[in-house]
Amino acid sequence: MPRLLVFQHVAAEPLGTLDPLIRRRGHRIRFKNFERHPDAQLNTERYRGLIVLGGPMNVEDHPQRAHLANEMRAIERMLEQGKPVLGICLGAQLLAHVLGAPVQRNETPEIGWYPLWKTVDGFADPVLAPLQAETPVFQWHGCRFDIPKDAVHLARSAQCEQQAFRYGDNAYGFQFHLEMDERLVERWLANPAYREELADAGLPHDEHAIRAQTQQHIAAMQQQADAVFNNFLDLVGRPQRRYTLPSREWA
Repeated sequence: MPRLLVFQHVAAEPLGTLDPLIRRRGHRIRFKNFERHPDAQLNTERYRGLIVLGGPMNVEDHPQRAHLANEMRAIERMLEQGKPVLGICLGAQLLAHVLGAPVQRNETPEIGWYPLWKTVDGFADPVLAPLQAETPVFQWHGCRFDIPKDAVHLARSAQCEQQAFRYGDNAYGFQFHLEMDERLVERWLANPAYREELADAGLPHDEHAIRAQTQQHIAAMQQQADAVFNNFLDLVGRPQRRYTLPSREWA
């Protein structure tokens, strides 16, 4: 039975709809919760894949948050071992940084629902294939990644060109949150820190608009998300070739 390693940064950002999907497929999940255990030791050898979730911190915080540097070393080891990696939001930014790409503030935060467009390469990608050419997805981020060298750019939005990439055959970074359901959206909108971030973002929509758009878009996104995540999980447990990564240090 393939074992999946999951890095979780805060309780407010769990696996969401990915959790029951993973369990239905028979995978075992091992969580590393850095909010509870910031000094957790990370041994990747026993696992066949890695999922790195989102969080309110940023890559640039790694000197003050030792777990971020530890995570990046673990991501690097998983890539070297040819194991599947999926980074979501902060997780995608950590993956991009490991691969040598800059992570910086986006000109405008994306919070709520935004149209996502697949690139030409996105249409041909085996994991993102179930996503429509244009589809609304849920976002909550103020930073963005550049597309790493030798990675394939898979999706974009009007406010943030770099929305998804693939490195090699089985490492993916998604800036957006396909794992959301209505309950999790409401949980974020009720979180004081997240509410403050939304209020400070200066966006033309508020929590009431986000709730209304969630009612409109969540079912279609979940249907596509389950298919996308199933395609990624198909990669878990398969033997993969190893990649040569840039030599980096995470101090």
